[in-house]
Amino acid sequence: MTSSTANSSGIGPFDGLFQTGAAIVSVLLFLVAVVFAWTGFQGMTLFVVGTEMNIVTGAIGFMLTMFFAIGALIVALFMDSGFDH
Repeated sequence: MTSSTANSSGIGPFDGLFQTGAAIVSVLLFLVAVVFAWTGFQGMTLFVVGTEMNIVTGAIGFMLTMFFAIGALIVALFMDSGFDH
């Protein structure tokens, strides 16, 4: 009896470098989204760029950055690079 279909390769979430890198990118984008939301709420300027933020631009920056952060988290959880196997 063969069990080739029952055994998996043993690769789980965050086991490969690709998945770990995508998780780090996701966390960094989440932090950038929080910075966008906070600077927009406070009406401050961005640190490096110098753009004056208000609540609308802060919300837009927050939603756009969170979109990419969630996308990177999905990539980190479900994708495999395929080059290291």
